[in-house]
Amino acid sequence: MLTMQSEVKKWDYIVEKISRLAENADKKMLIAIDGRCASGKTTFAGYVSKALDCNVFHMDDYFLRPEQRTAERLKEPGGNVDRERFNDELLIPLTKGTETIEYRKFDCHTMSLQLPVTVSSKKINIVEGAYSCHPDLIDKYDLKIFFDITKELQRERILNRNGSKQWEVFRDRWIPMEERYFEEFGIRERCDMCVNGYSK
Repeated sequence: MLTMQSEVKKWDYIVEKISRLAENADKKMLIAIDGRCASGKTTFAGYVSKALDCNVFHMDDYFLRPEQRTAERLKEPGGNVDRERFNDELLIPLTKGTETIEYRKFDCHTMSLQLPVTVSSKKINIVEGAYSCHPDLIDKYDLKIFFDITKELQRERILNRNGSKQWEVFRDRWIPMEERYFEEFGIRERCDMCVNGYSK
């Protein structure tokens, strides 16, 4: 595993690596960006999308629908995302080289699926978000990147971004669920690169 030491040049280094891999690939590339909340996954995915012509898909669009949130399912490490629908709608078509992909995002405000979104697959397709490297999905990626962060900076960023009330939700619910998933499946160790999400 490669751990980036330079905080200043690490993002450009990864963009260059992705660009080289895409140039040498004879098929569409699928890249996962997994890691801890507030570590910079979404920001980095946006950075890559500006630098390279690529799609970005978000695991947050695949939280379980209310009827799927059974006690048994939520006991599973990483069980709070609909990885089955994600696999069927996005990963399988992307790995098959399907030119046009239709999928539906889950809306956390209405707790329902939105109208279908249609996108054209590109040479580089990025999946961003925790749980993207679940064992049921991980083998489909050409490159897997883990974004890490210290507990102190994670707390600071969530407080600044979401406020103190939401920080308590993250602290008591979302972070423990993520940590269980990372530990149970050794996600950090199974990724090709690890980035300390301290700064760009």
